[in-house]
Amino acid sequence: MNGRVLNQRQISQVFDDYHRAQTTFVQTISELASRSKNIEFLQQEGVMALLRPLLLDMRPNIQYMAAMALGRLAENSADLAAGVVTGDILPQVIYGIARNAAMYKRASCFIMKSIAKHGPELAQAVVECGGAAAMVTCLDTPEIALREQAADALTSVARHNTELAQGVVDSGAGPLLVMCLREPEVSLKRAAVGAISDISKHSPELAQTIVDTGAVPFIAKMISSDDVRLKRLVFSALSHIAKHSLVLAEVVIDADVLPNMLLSMRDKDEKVAQNCVGLLREFAKHNEEMAQMVVNSGGIGATVEYLKYHRGPARVPALMTLGYLAAHSETIAAAIILAKAIPCLQAALKDPEEELFVKAAAVWTIGQLAGHSSEHATAICSTDIVSTILCYIKDGSSASEDLRNKCRKTLKSIIDKCIYLPTLDMLLEQGPSGPSGIKDAVILQYCKILPHDAKSRRAFVVNGGLKYVQQLEVERGTPLWDAIEAVNACYPPDIVKYFSPGYTEQLLEKVDKFAPNRADYEKFFQNAVQGNAPESDKSKTNVPPV
Repeated sequence: MNGRVLNQRQISQVFDDYHRAQTTFVQTISELASRSKNIEFLQQEGVMALLRPLLLDMRPNIQYMAAMALGRLAENSADLAAGVVTGDILPQVIYGIARNAAMYKRASCFIMKSIAKHGPELAQAVVECGGAAAMVTCLDTPEIALREQAADALTSVARHNTELAQGVVDSGAGPLLVMCLREPEVSLKRAAVGAISDISKHSPELAQTIVDTGAVPFIAKMISSDDVRLKRLVFSALSHIAKHSLVLAEVVIDADVLPNMLLSMRDKDEKVAQNCVGLLREFAKHNEEMAQMVVNSGGIGATVEYLKYHRGPARVPALMTLGYLAAHSETIAAAIILAKAIPCLQAALKDPEEELFVKAAAVWTIGQLAGHSSEHATAICSTDIVSTILCYIKDGSSASEDLRNKCRKTLKSIIDKCIYLPTLDMLLEQGPSGPSGIKDAVILQYCKILPHDAKSRRAFVVNGGLKYVQQLEVERGTPLWDAIEAVNACYPPDIVKYFSPGYTEQLLEKVDKFAPNRADYEKFFQNAVQGNAPESDKSKTNVPPV
């Protein structure tokens, strides 16, 4: 009997040792997998094959730790994430969600999130295995931590493309995400808003689906939250909804977001402020009526103030906001100029450390401002912005193709409205080295100015403009030829002829062919000599032969 008891204890000890070894192994692997530098060595040791059977272990803690280890491996390596899919581990993970405790379900959602984040192909594999439906099931539970993990996993799937986001919506996630917004836990709200943001960004239809769930009023209330990460996501989600159409933008603006949004543009967190300006940009672009609402709310002043204190890519949404506003009407454009936006645009354009796409946004906005009237163009030309734009057009090494193209279009917009003679003179002086097509536009502007302003006509002659246009070799009958003839018509023919090419040679040729009149010469020469000679010599003066 004693031998039997002893044998039983020995056997039990063997199993206890095995379970302790399992626990130690899976805990250690989980810890090692959390550091990316260990992933390659774990992969070489065949860690995936060792963890897979532990998902079916009888003890829940082993299952949970094995699932967490797999999630960390997949999170840090796209190859191992693909291995979870191709190794048929993923169906096993999803199957376990229905029959295991919440702890295992959280780990399973973590695995799916880690796989889906690496790309649309892996995210599609998660959806095809029933992962989206499993995540939605986890959303519909009372446990906050599980719902948060499920929402994060849905975000990883939805962010890639329209089809995956539609798959998340089709699985019934929308209403359950809105329910998460009503919970007091901030972390759950963050996860839900993040999922809504990544669903809404892809298409108007998906954004409308989110709006139909009633999510916007709940999201708008979170603008006043003290949680910085939540505020970032709130403004991002509202921007992704508002950007698609005027109707959706009206839904967002009707939630009374403008006052708090403008205040948040001065938030200490740069990302919060940047996302606020991004939302303002989406309002500004749709139509003049909504742009006027932004202006009436103080949007111009807030945007200009924002530009004074932000650098780098954070400038772009503010620059584009001013550009969209200016494009709608010359009244709004004038208000932007009066708000002293031009120095901010100039600073962004000339900053040597600024990225080229930021400068391209500044140039585009300048074009929107200048294109309305001569007053708008003069406000731009009275700075050195035009010279800076010319430098970017001519110096290919310091500008991208996109920046040069925008500079050309903006310069054309400025010239078409410009009556500021110093700028026109400077552009005309560029000569053959200037941008192609610019001299045509400049001469056409002179055609509009010279007939009505005598001072301008005089300045055009003194500055060498009239001489320059006479020297241009232009084919008869072309628009440029007509423009030059229109300029010439503003001056007396003798003046035009004087500055025409070859006129000096014509004068010299006349000198060569001229024969002096002898009678006149002798008469005046005699008078000149007699007038300058002493009295005693006047009778002796001889006239030299002509």
